[in-house]
Amino acid sequence: MPAYYLEALTVTLGLILLMAEAFSSKTSKAWVGGIAAAGLTGLIVVTFFAQGPESGCWDCAEGPPAWTTWPLWNFYHFDGLARFYKLFALFTTLLVVLLSIDFRSVLAKFTEEPGSEAGTGEFYALPVFACAGMMWMASAKDLAGAFVALELVTISFYILVAFMRRNVGSLEAGVKYLILGALSTGFLVYGIAWIYGTTGTMNLSDLPSKIQHLQSPIPLLFGIALVMVAMSFKVGAVPMQVWIPDVYQGAPTPTTAFLSVGSKAAGFILLIRFLTTFLAEGSPVRTQVLGLLLILACATLLFGNLAAIPQTNFKRLLAYSSIAHAGFLLLALAAWAPDTANLLGSTKAVSFYLATYLLMTLGTFFVLAQIRIQSDGERIEDFNGLGKRNPLLAIALTILLAALAGVPLTAGFLGKFFVFSLAVKAQLWWGVGLGFIAAAAGFYYYFKTIRAMWWQAAASDAKPLVLPPITRYAVAILTVAVLVIGVWPNPILWLLG
Repeated sequence: MPAYYLEALTVTLGLILLMAEAFSSKTSKAWVGGIAAAGLTGLIVVTFFAQGPESGCWDCAEGPPAWTTWPLWNFYHFDGLARFYKLFALFTTLLVVLLSIDFRSVLAKFTEEPGSEAGTGEFYALPVFACAGMMWMASAKDLAGAFVALELVTISFYILVAFMRRNVGSLEAGVKYLILGALSTGFLVYGIAWIYGTTGTMNLSDLPSKIQHLQSPIPLLFGIALVMVAMSFKVGAVPMQVWIPDVYQGAPTPTTAFLSVGSKAAGFILLIRFLTTFLAEGSPVRTQVLGLLLILACATLLFGNLAAIPQTNFKRLLAYSSIAHAGFLLLALAAWAPDTANLLGSTKAVSFYLATYLLMTLGTFFVLAQIRIQSDGERIEDFNGLGKRNPLLAIALTILLAALAGVPLTAGFLGKFFVFSLAVKAQLWWGVGLGFIAAAAGFYYYFKTIRAMWWQAAASDAKPLVLPPITRYAVAILTVAVLVIGVWPNPILWLLG
């Protein structure tokens, strides 16, 4: 099957969900989420069989349909990295949809009349459209196509963030996300314009040859800096990170999970595609771009980790944690190294880190959603006594938070190990030093929640916390995966290969 059918099928699934919900009179909308989950599962399977231009033809018995016969072939390519990030986007969206099914009681409370799910059906379709944009970004071959895909993702998130329209916090988060998102879009378009004006092309594969003949690299560097500022909004890094805490806290929990994982991964795959052009050996702007990346990485590491220490709201803590993890990912890019058969380079190290981050973060958000539903709170003190209210869930959350902190024998440790290995080989000693300080701070603020679960007494009116089946199985699978990947990372490395 041609690879570009994947995006078409994903958009078709989203339209089917919207039409089915619009013409259905059923009270519960959970079935819409069920159809979305089934469709996304099917797309995950199909992705393994998708073929790119390197396959030559898809049905040679009927003649070789060359990719050049497709009008948009200059905007789209499909390689191993694109396949990995398409799978990443589909799997993330699947988990977010499942999380939304269990979270629908809160969604219903702040959308329609209490007890009615009439206004929640669209919430299962919007992540599918955002997923289509993320998948297109993974195959972006041209800055214009990448911009369109990025805006599809961003516009979907504008709606998802402000979806709980009866909740003031959600509306406030939506306004903040809209304003800063529009600002970052302006930076992105202006940066692309400068790059096009300097090189005469927006095709990423043509840029390396174009930049070799520039009389002065300064206009190109200005355009690159503008694009980097815009991309820092998408990945949650300095200097465009200020929206994250308030938006994460105000948005519905499934949307926050999607922003934390899916949006960040989409931003990094686009950043990798963009930077690969300028970081090749012999590039006249390589040194300056690497220096900019190192500055952004160090600033992001310090801000995210130090700002997370005094937090008392668990959602805000995860927001600053997301900024901190963006710092580690930028550090891997600042230590740019190509991928080889014997070396895990920057691209695969970032991809591996994001895969482990997906497992740890979404598992944590499944737990947080149940605390929000059953305890009506998102503060760290709402986790008090969880070890007695549901010991197995407390054990799972302990493992997930320990992995986020980077405890050995967990997937989170391996992700940080690969980043630090690259930084040491590149002799980025400032980055390595600040990275160790950031990692130490992470142990403190993650273990505050662990202490609350096991050492703090639960409220006098606290009841045993009973998990619905979807959350129970999701948390169990994600927790086991975090432990397995921590000692046997081959499944993720195989997908990257």
